[in-house]
Amino acid sequence: MAETGERGHGGAGAVVSLGDSWENDDGAAGPRPEDDTGRGIVVAFGQTMKTLRLRQGLEREEFGRRLGYSASTIASFEQGRRIPTPRTIERADDELGADGLLCLWKEQLERAQYPVFFQGMATLEKEAMELVSYSTLVFNGLVQTEEYMRAVLAMRCPILDEETIEQRVAARLARQVILDGRPAPLLSFVIGEAVLRHRYGGRDVLRGQLEHLLLIGQKRNVVIQVMPLDCEDNAGVDGPFTIVTRKDGKKFVYAEAQGTSALQTDPEQTALAGARYGIIRSQALSPRESLELIEGLLGSL
Repeated sequence: MAETGERGHGGAGAVVSLGDSWENDDGAAGPRPEDDTGRGIVVAFGQTMKTLRLRQGLEREEFGRRLGYSASTIASFEQGRRIPTPRTIERADDELGADGLLCLWKEQLERAQYPVFFQGMATLEKEAMELVSYSTLVFNGLVQTEEYMRAVLAMRCPILDEETIEQRVAARLARQVILDGRPAPLLSFVIGEAVLRHRYGGRDVLRGQLEHLLLIGQKRNVVIQVMPLDCEDNAGVDGPFTIVTRKDGKKFVYAEAQGTSALQTDPEQTALAGARYGIIRSQALSPRESLELIEGLLGSL
């Protein structure tokens, strides 16, 4: 859910992170562990995979060829420096005759790509029955194009190195599977008009982002609305936030600003946030009017 923040502070229930991930040189081998706890899990998995490989009498080169990876990538897996994708784990399990032993690690490895303080949020997104978001500074990460992501991350201060930018881009792209989830979650995005006008990364980046937004807005489970600049009333003056409703009906409110983030689970606060979002939606342009505005801005670029 995070768009720009990295770390969090505050009382109980604070959760923060982008859930950054990593693609290796082979293109899609998966993320790397983000903290010591996750690293321990990944190292243990790697040692298990290496033991099974040696029992089969396979060299890394041959094992990598069977999985479609280089020997160096296999070494990264075995040394706990990279996390294989779920599909790769399944193929490795089959090739090594592990009878499901490696597959038992899939859920733990998936969590390990995130810092401890974001693992709950990463799970929450996948369990979302509904996700609604109000954006005032940048587009929500779930609807950003890859080019827009890079542009925004490149403007961070202090400056992020290229490797970190790549990790965070991969993370945001991976989280966008929620847009096509089955069953499809209900998704609502109210976006401040100023966000639609900021040319972060240049004219071409914004054009691509607006075109992407129009495509997303055509999905039956997605509603996009714009809060116009000339609005005289706005219940969202306190800033951006996101509300996630889990399949069991429990609601969570996420907000971040200037490097601090928090996840609110108090029923009273989540109910108030839900009511506030409802008012924001009523004050924004209708979905049809919003898409017409976006088309107009796109035509002016």
